Amino acid sequence: MWKMTNSFAAEVGRRVRTLRRQNGMSLSELAKNASVGKATLSGLETGTRNPTIETLYAISGRLNVPLAVLLADPEPTGHLEEIHGTAVSATLLETFTDREVTSELYRVRIRPGVVQISPPHQRGVTEHLTVFAGVARVGPAAEPILLAPGEHTGWPADVRHMYAADNGVEVHGSLTIRHPVDEPGLPLLPHPRPCMP
Repeated sequence: MWKMTNSFAAEVGRRVRTLRRQNGMSLSELAKNASVGKATLSGLETGTRNPTIETLYAISGRLNVPLAVLLADPEPTGHLEEIHGTAVSATLLETFTDREVTSELYRVRIRPGVVQISPPHQRGVTEHLTVFAGVARVGPAAEPILLAPGEHTGWPADVRHMYAADNGVEVHGSLTIRHPVDEPGLPLLPHPRPCMP
């Protein structure tokens, strides 16, 4: 079982709690809207639970913020945290924000033998994967795309979408998630983390 460092888990929990309160939502309301157990959300907010990518996406979607708002470290230490889902492990490397789009750049690994289904993200969100090693099956759950090493694709992420390693070998790649900035109250992303080799 993978585990976040205690300081990172506490910071993620603090951010979730702050954004929940800014949105005027009770813990019970956010848990229900994100389809997350109340005990799970409470543990996440106190830094005692180790959330999956799926849980964090469900929460960030209900808070209407990019995942990076929950993950980015305001005082980079040089240590990059990896978060994990059913099949995907991801490390936030950088965030870019302009007037129209917020982009999150992740280093990703897709483990073989399991499929990860991601619920729809906010309206207009797109994902873009470049594969460095392995063969990935990704994109809309109804029509996934097969990618070999060196190939790249993008897809609308405001529909159910999937990630799988297609040939039994772990996939390594980079994932960019692009969010349209059309909400006037969207929180600014913290300063990006340094990109470490």
